[in-house]
Amino acid sequence: MNTPDPIASVRRQSASDRLNQTCLCVTLDRVALGEALEREASDPAFVETFIRSRPHLFSNVPVFLSADAVTEMQECVAAIEAISQLPPYQAAVLSWAPEIAREDHGPVGALMGYDFHLGENGPRLIEINTNAGGAFLNAFLARAQRECCAEMGSIPTPTAHRFEDAVFQVFQDEWKRQRGSGMAHRIAIVDDCPTDQYLYPEFLLARKILIERGVEAIIADASRLRYDEGRLWFDGLNIDLVYNRITDFALDQPEHKALRDAYRDGAVVVTPNSHNHALLADKRNLSLLSDQALLESWGLEPRLRAQLSVVPRTVLVTPGSAEALWQSRKTLFFKPSGGHGGKAVYRGDKLTRGVWAKISQGGYVAQTLVWPSQRMVRVDDAPQARKMDVRLYTYDGRVLLVAARLYQGQTTNFQTPGGGFAPVFVI
Repeated sequence: MNTPDPIASVRRQSASDRLNQTCLCVTLDRVALGEALEREASDPAFVETFIRSRPHLFSNVPVFLSADAVTEMQECVAAIEAISQLPPYQAAVLSWAPEIAREDHGPVGALMGYDFHLGENGPRLIEINTNAGGAFLNAFLARAQRECCAEMGSIPTPTAHRFEDAVFQVFQDEWKRQRGSGMAHRIAIVDDCPTDQYLYPEFLLARKILIERGVEAIIADASRLRYDEGRLWFDGLNIDLVYNRITDFALDQPEHKALRDAYRDGAVVVTPNSHNHALLADKRNLSLLSDQALLESWGLEPRLRAQLSVVPRTVLVTPGSAEALWQSRKTLFFKPSGGHGGKAVYRGDKLTRGVWAKISQGGYVAQTLVWPSQRMVRVDDAPQARKMDVRLYTYDGRVLLVAARLYQGQTTNFQTPGGGFAPVFVI
């Protein structure tokens, strides 16, 4: 691993910070974006139908990152993916996973999402998501940008223009990991009530991308799947591969019985799946990845341990640790171990005794609080600060796309004027 030049690193970090604070140019070409989305969806009413009702889906500005910060995040992803294959790590995380997650059918998880805050000391991994949304939308967003500042250099992310081909290959690779050869001919993009999902527009884009590459693709409500004759069916069509967007990671809700049974029996390829979530995205896993002494006891080499220093210290909340965690709560952030989408999360300094009584019974992790950095935006002709996080969309440890999200509030959302998905420019 090359040792970064500390002076050059500071210079690049300063340049990215300065641009995030001072570059208020509107770089999003919304006309170009709308035309691209409608062309890709083959629907001239796509923007009117799906985008105008989501006014804060896209921010008008990009986010600037130093090249060293991006490299540090990429190295963290690669280290975690490597550690996830170690027997002691797998034994630890599968010990608290649901039974259905313990068998490995082969797939490693399409479009993983690694979310980072840019703290005072560089990037810090906040969480890992198995069904990270927004990748297809961000690929189009990156191509709709126009340069405004000389420092912007070339283009958002080198892989943005090849994203569609790469993600198509991801699904076929997942098929081969389980089936050995051939290809998936019919792929179902599966969620609960998909048309009601905020990110439903990207399901339409994903379907079109797959169809253009010779795959029959459908969007399916998980509750309407049927498992019969050793196959998974939707409206009379048997499914080869499921691109899984539901958040019931254990597949134990009644409406997911068909998918659960077909996945358990290996009758359909599911990605990402319960095993992927157990290995990577259960928030309890962060308590292992941030425990340097434990990692050393497993024989993890110093280089990988150093790359995991970007994981903030995380501990399990138990009745036995509750009192100590309550006393130090102002430096902590509390998350449900199986949570997603920023639901039921609490900043320690905002906790009430009533909420704490629930958290202290367990089922939560306490993570060292890492304040997000800020991006200035222009709203109603006035500069305003927005929090930001960075998401790396990955497959098998390889980064496919880098994007950011701007927001106000405790967690990311799409309710903030000036906020939403933002492309990343590397300085």
